[in-house]
Amino acid sequence: MAQTGIAKQAKTINKKVVDEILRYLDTTRYPIRNKLIFLLSERGGLRAKEIASITWSMVEDAQGNLTAEIILPNSASKGKDGGRVIPMAKVLREAMETHKYNSKNTEPHHRIIQTERASKTSAQVIVNIFQKWFADRGYDGCSSHSGRRTFITNAARKITSVGGSLRDIQYLSGHSSLQTTQRYIEGDSEARRKVVER
Repeated sequence: MAQTGIAKQAKTINKKVVDEILRYLDTTRYPIRNKLIFLLSERGGLRAKEIASITWSMVEDAQGNLTAEIILPNSASKGKDGGRVIPMAKVLREAMETHKYNSKNTEPHHRIIQTERASKTSAQVIVNIFQKWFADRGYDGCSSHSGRRTFITNAARKITSVGGSLRDIQYLSGHSSLQTTQRYIEGDSEARRKVVER
């Protein structure tokens, strides 16, 4: 029997897993770069293709200073509806600053994420990296989409407390359809119980 789309989705990750992965990445060969890759997914909600495509010009002003947001054009995303402006969480911006300080190629057109042998990488390489990280820590069902799903789910749970709506989550996700965004959001059985009680 074929699995439904929801059953195939990458698992979301909680704070304990996030902290463990970040500690693990400290032991890898390129800890600064790797932590930034992870945070671009978990705190920025970026897809693997977007992580591979992002350039310094998308996070800097005209003077080369880091901004407080990622300006992601359609060309770096999935097409005409994928581009967006994503505010950077403090921890993500700090990781970006550290990575920039330790990078050789920081001209505006250079890719932020590079490999030892090349000045750019691919979406598939990013997917493979996440797969290895989660496998090394024994987290089955997690992938490069786990951070993105976690970002979308966490944002959806908090958006009404700051006066926003699911439309704002749709925008941050780069989805052309609100229905797609809703499929990404992990449900919360405890929240469902509480709302019924009220």
